[in-house]
Amino acid sequence: MADQKIFAGPRIRRLRMERGLTQTAMAEGLGISPSYLNLIERNQRPITVQLILKLASVYAIDPQELQAETRGSVAALKEVFSDPLLAGELPGDQELVELAEAAPNASAAVLKLFRAYREQAERLSDLNALLAGEGRATTLSAARLPVDEVREIFEHRASHFSALEEAAEAFAGDIDPGDDLFAALKAWLRKEHGISVRVLPAATMPNWRRRYDRHSQRLYLSERLSRADQLREIAMEACLIRMREALEREVAALKLSSDEARRLARFELGRYAAHALMMPYAAFLQAAVRARYDVGVLAARFGVSFEHAATRLVTLQRTGSAGVPFLLMEADGAGNRLRRAGAAGFPHAAFGGGCPKLLVHAAFAEPGRLLVEAVEMPDGAAFLCMARTLDGPQSAFGERPRRTALLLACDISFRDQIVYGAGLAATPPTPVGPACRLCERAGCLARAEPPVTRPLGLDEMVTGLSAFDFQ
Repeated sequence: MADQKIFAGPRIRRLRMERGLTQTAMAEGLGISPSYLNLIERNQRPITVQLILKLASVYAIDPQELQAETRGSVAALKEVFSDPLLAGELPGDQELVELAEAAPNASAAVLKLFRAYREQAERLSDLNALLAGEGRATTLSAARLPVDEVREIFEHRASHFSALEEAAEAFAGDIDPGDDLFAALKAWLRKEHGISVRVLPAATMPNWRRRYDRHSQRLYLSERLSRADQLREIAMEACLIRMREALEREVAALKLSSDEARRLARFELGRYAAHALMMPYAAFLQAAVRARYDVGVLAARFGVSFEHAATRLVTLQRTGSAGVPFLLMEADGAGNRLRRAGAAGFPHAAFGGGCPKLLVHAAFAEPGRLLVEAVEMPDGAAFLCMARTLDGPQSAFGERPRRTALLLACDISFRDQIVYGAGLAATPPTPVGPACRLCERAGCLARAEPPVTRPLGLDEMVTGLSAFDFQ
């Protein structure tokens, strides 16, 4: 405590005002001068250990109250000012600390107002989705962060880029990778651009998967990545160089509103191009049909990960040579939906992906195991769903690993073409919904929120199975 300066001026001022004391009266009780107390309250002097003990003795307070940081309030205020509506007004950290310290009640009011605003925005979004599903699209919109803009565009369009597929095929023809794409890409980068590839220890690259140093002409990959992920990183870097013009045309066609959004889109398209290079369209589609879309078999055959192969299946929609139209969703253990994609865009109205009963959430209870089931939506539409956890980069000892879950689904009518559909005909589908706010299934044990389309049923004489009864 003696080595760290503690500035607690606003807290001292609140303590004094709560007790109705003047600076002179408080200074006399603490045995210091009023001018020194004034400097302390204005954070121009730190409080000493002796003064902390004196405050605790005279005013019967816990010394921890004076040393505690307002990190929770500051973090919550950061969330408020990171909203697109206020992004241009984002103050520095010190200003947020001063706001939380000097005006805690005003800070609480700002947070309450922001949460009410966010709640209403979510309700409007749910109603917009409901109306769109009924063919009555609205023009509701709100300010969005660049990442939200890019995510929305990719979710609503088909996950197939024919120009990038053709560019990847031409690239593969030039380098002739044979059975070792990694070695072929290393040789191409060295020969054509003078770029060498090195895998570095985790201690040297603590925060990066891949880093290109333009000065030394070296591409660094983290040893924490699996061999398949290292392949994707080098393939992505090569595609960003070789297919630059094709990628720029695709980014321009998306009509994004900011440079940051265009940068994020370029990254996503670069990853798409890498998958197209690692898993050539014709060969991958042929292997997928023969293996009846067994993701594990495809991953082993092409030397990629389960996530790579599953993501590639969603993109097999070339005109005249299309595969099963899959949809894909990735979520983390907290239920955050990290990405969604589909053969014709993610079917928000028909599938939703927000139901807590989906296998993507159950997968975390059985890491590494592939779970399969049929599900049925309230309108009778049925889907075949497969889910499995994904592990991120290799974690160090004592470090919590990154783990997400991937859901791959398709219309139940394709069940006979897929290995995972065997034996499901005799099993009744699990009833699910698009999201709790849009689902009107009564008595659902997994319901997390009431539907926006029905009034709550507040009856003191009757309690339903759901946590939210509705009429």
